[in-house]
This record gives sequence, structure tokens and C-alpha cells, in this order.
Amino acid sequence: MDRVLRVLVVDDSAYVRKVVKQMLSRSPFIEVVGIAHDGEDALEKVEQLKPDVVTLDLNMPKMGGVEFLRQQMARRPVPVVVISIASESGEQALAALDAGAVDFIQKPTALATDKIFEISDELIEKVKAAAHVPLTRLPAPLPREQEPTALIQPTTKSGLVDIVVLGISTGGPQALTYLIPQLPADFAVPIAMVLHMPIGYTELYAQRLNQVSKLTVIEAHEGVVVLPGIALLAPAGRHLSFRRQADGTVVTHLDARPIDTLHRPAVDVLFQSAAEVYGQSVLGVVMTGMGSDGKEGAAWIKSNGGTIITEAEETCVVYGMPRSVVEAGLSDRIVPLNKMAAAILESI
Repeated sequence: MDRVLRVLVVDDSAYVRKVVKQMLSRSPFIEVVGIAHDGEDALEKVEQLKPDVVTLDLNMPKMGGVEFLRQQMARRPVPVVVISIASESGEQALAALDAGAVDFIQKPTALATDKIFEISDELIEKVKAAAHVPLTRLPAPLPREQEPTALIQPTTKSGLVDIVVLGISTGGPQALTYLIPQLPADFAVPIAMVLHMPIGYTELYAQRLNQVSKLTVIEAHEGVVVLPGIALLAPAGRHLSFRRQADGTVVTHLDARPIDTLHRPAVDVLFQSAAEVYGQSVLGVVMTGMGSDGKEGAAWIKSNGGTIITEAEETCVVYGMPRSVVEAGLSDRIVPLNKMAAAILESI
């Protein structure tokens, strides 16, 4: 990083403001240039200080975080990382993402210093990533008559795909809310998804996605029969994998193991399991996100004869996960978000 990022910390708790400032100050590439105690104060401070990134609490007096986001994004978009407690503001956190927040991080319920400092490294990385996010609106879906019939020749034969597995992280809630509603109710195969989210949010997010989708979207639980028309979202805190029963049906399995993964759930775990259970009949999709989760899993899918689609850099919030797959030579197709639904439909 070639410059120091200017950050505004917004929280109604003086203690939390102090601790967040201390956490961010651990990075030589971040300078906390100001603090604000509510949304109204934050609007003024953003105008005055022109920060590169804002960290934002949601539950605040006078003006809460969601209303701040709506007003600030209408004035001048600025990258925002939400710091919230799921039990208090789960719905608000999802509303904040809808309003333009880039990412969010779970605030420990116990505000003891040793607990809140546990999120320090994650917060620093998310603030750094947010600073480079292009603050543009999601692309409009292509009208049906304009959808391309052959973006790239599919490498899977028609009818060979039995499941779509999808991995996504930073920018994921917005991207999936854009993508999944474009898939038809008669979608021929099941979908299983890993979205990196803090514990306490995946069930709420699955419910919201289900409300706007033709598919049935649910948070996965143990033993769900994997069927066409169902989109399964891995629960935060547990890996999602598959088990084939004696009668040939496939059911979900949730586990805390492996414990040595950077994320739980991990895209790699889902992809590897899909490759082992479904063989060559897997379509893997790797979309926006930090890091390289999904690269090893994509290799498993490819080695078993399956296909990988990656999101194009120009529509990624963070081109980390797809880049790692592309650079490893594992991507069969590179597709922008506004053409992703068409590309998936072509492949199956």
C-alpha cells in the first residue's frame, strides 16, 4: 500500500471509539482522522474530513447507521465498514449492506478489551480492502431478449451438471441479492453457497434472499435432501458438505471440522465435497471476495472433470478469490456479474 488511509470512526460508545481507534492504529497504513458519536455528527465529519473509509456502528441516538448510509451515499459515496452485534442489529446490518456498506464485522458482545481486540486483524484487512472498492451501483440485469446465447462456449455438456456450488465473500450479500433472483423457479439443479459472514447473520440473510427469489433459499441444516430448485446457504460457523445415501439421494452435512481453515464455512470444503460426491457433474462459481478461499476447491472440481466460472474483475468488489483461481489456471469462463445468471443457465 502506497499511502496512509484516512478513517473516520463512528460509534455512540466512547469506549468502543477508543478501542476501534487503537485497533486500527496498529497498522502503519491507517490513520484515524476523526470520530463521530452518531449519524448526524458523522455526516458533518465526512464532509469536513473527507475520510477514505468510515467504520460505522448501527444503533446510535439521533441518527442510526442505516439512515447515515442512505444520506451519505446520496451526497457522496464513501466506503463504509459496519461494526455491529448480530443479536441487536442483524436486520439493520443487512439493511446497511443494501444502503451501500461495503462489508461488516461482528462486534464482540462482551466489550472487554481482550475480546474486542480479537477482531483487530480482520478489521484492518477489511478497512484496507474497502478503501479500494469502486463505489458504483450494481449493473442492471440484461433484458431477456438481450441476454447472450453464447457468452463463451460451455465446457460442460448439456445435462451433465448436477449441482452448482458457489463461493463468495466481500461484496457477496449485494451480489447474491442481484444474482439469485434472476434464476428461474424451474432451475434444473440445486445450488449450495458459502458466503463469508459473521455468526448470527446467515439465517437472516437466507430469509431475505428467499423473499426476493424464485428459488427456495434456506440456511442449510443437517440432513437436508439436496434437490433442484433449492438454494442452500452454509451457516456461519460450520462447514457445509455432502453425503450420498444408500438410496442415491444426497444430503447435507455440517461440521466444525476441519478446524485449520481461515474461514468457517470454507469454500474449499464445499467445493471438495461436491467434487467427491458429484464427480464431473459440478459447476463451481467463484465470485467477489478477499483472499484465496475456493482455489484449492476449484482444483478438486477440475481434477474430477467439473467446470469453474469466475466473476470478472470489473464487477468484483474485491478481486481476490476469483483472481486466485484465474491465476492458478483453473477458470474455464470469466463472466461479469450482469451476465453471470445467463452463464450459469447455459452451463446447465
